[in-house]
Amino acid sequence: MRHSPSVTITIVLLACIFLCLASPVTVPSPRPLVIWHGLGDSYGSPGILKFMEEIRSMYPGIFVHSVHLADSQEDDRRASFYGNVNLQLENVTEQVRGIPELKGGFDAIGFSQAGQFLRAYVERYNSPPVHNLITFGAQHMGVADLPACRPFDVLCQLARRAAKGGVYSDWAQTNIVSAQYYRDQDQLPQYLEHNHFLPDINNEDPSSVNETYADNLKLLNKFVLVVFSEDKTVVPKESSWFGSYAPRKDDRDVVASSAEKTIIPMRLQPLYVNDTIGLKTIDERGDLVFETCEGDHMVLGDCWKPLVEKYVGGSMREMYADVRGQTVLGLRV
Repeated sequence: MRHSPSVTITIVLLACIFLCLASPVTVPSPRPLVIWHGLGDSYGSPGILKFMEEIRSMYPGIFVHSVHLADSQEDDRRASFYGNVNLQLENVTEQVRGIPELKGGFDAIGFSQAGQFLRAYVERYNSPPVHNLITFGAQHMGVADLPACRPFDVLCQLARRAAKGGVYSDWAQTNIVSAQYYRDQDQLPQYLEHNHFLPDINNEDPSSVNETYADNLKLLNKFVLVVFSEDKTVVPKESSWFGSYAPRKDDRDVVASSAEKTIIPMRLQPLYVNDTIGLKTIDERGDLVFETCEGDHMVLGDCWKPLVEKYVGGSMREMYADVRGQTVLGLRV
């Protein structure tokens, strides 16, 4: 029996509707998130667990991994003070590579010193790849003074005392974590010679520029730099935005206070001007984001929420559909 055209169209439409209703709707899962705690904290501290809980409430079903450098929380906290950062990075790389949920890539949040550590991961390894990187109060251009310690924090006080006694000694540069991002603007030759972490990831030595670092960092979709407006732990606080103190013009200059010292902003830094780590490229395409949290170091309040809402939790489909086609909470420093 032959149907009229209108009847045929109706049958086809009904068949399509039936198939659509019968087929399960695939909802893209949120992109996984990796977080790395700061100095003196641990992967399972109350502040970190609370932060992870908040993330999961914002993005039901999201996989969140908290980086750890040791199995026990006390040993993990100790490793934030003592250890070889280059070796720690190798261990963290193996850690994330061994997690099936992360094999397709992830967003990353670094608190304080972990900000530059996660950037180092992107530059050196980036496998699995990072999509968006958010750094809160990081020391991307190092610190001109070692972080202060809380009262009665013996681990911190011992580490600080050991570093201050010979910050560029071989022992400090392979055993004291904060010494490995200490950058004295008035002792740059010693810094470049003896520090084997920060000058490397910043490609500061013109004779040994690693082009892979820039190639990998350029693969970031967004690089979000967060500074704390009243930060007294990161000296200078502008290091969170790739700023640093300018060196004294000569030895006769009077040592100035922090407030009187000149800041070299990111866009005047040689690593930006020469684009040796890819910052200039990311900035010029509009993917370098500068944000400010009001308050002292790692006093997050609610300032993290709009950043996480905007730069975390996207779908994996979005990650691979990139138009460029390039393959409060009690947290510590």
